[in-house]
Amino acid sequence: MIIAERKPFDQILDMLKEPSKIALVGCKGCVTVCAAGGRKEVGILAAELKLAYRAKGHEVEVEEITVERQCDKEYIEPIFDTVERNDVVLSMACGAGVQFMAETYPAKHVLPALNTNFIGVNHKGGIWTERCQACGNCKLHLTGGICPVARCSKSLMNGPCGGSVHGKCEIDPDVECGWQLIIDNLKAQGELDRYEEIIGAPDWSSSRDGGPRKIVREDLG
Repeated sequence: MIIAERKPFDQILDMLKEPSKIALVGCKGCVTVCAAGGRKEVGILAAELKLAYRAKGHEVEVEEITVERQCDKEYIEPIFDTVERNDVVLSMACGAGVQFMAETYPAKHVLPALNTNFIGVNHKGGIWTERCQACGNCKLHLTGGICPVARCSKSLMNGPCGGSVHGKCEIDPDVECGWQLIIDNLKAQGELDRYEEIIGAPDWSSSRDGGPRKIVREDLG
């Protein structure tokens, strides 16, 4: 899932300036799961905004709404009236959701309340760790199910480098060496001979060059 976290409150206030009406829009998708932009977080931020503006002698109306997904027009088009009657939209979605809101309502100022960090997993309560950079050139079948792009600090396609010590990365003793994890998995799967295969340089031409990526499924059109 996409992992995000709320921007510092001072940054949010600086973006907003002093509007009279704010549409604070949450999302029930990934940002709810990672406790960054769901209904609960919308309520907390709304209360903080009202208190902060009141302390400055500026009254503000905050309209709270949480949609199923902000990355899907099916759910953001029905909130047209909410968007139109407010001065600004403060989105508590990931970067994709913020952009889609802005694309759907181009005349409205749509602001991000969150920082989008990475695609990751819920490691344990309150801790999320990165697993994927959505590079579009997946090599997991060659590396024991461990991504060398996201899990190796240097994104080495063949490793480990000379800096790993006792299975830890040289950048931080608390960071596991991505390539040690790959080797351990290949060994556990009885495919350690794969480690001897040289993985060629990735061809990013279809994923990182030429503008935004697009997938078309004609069977779903």
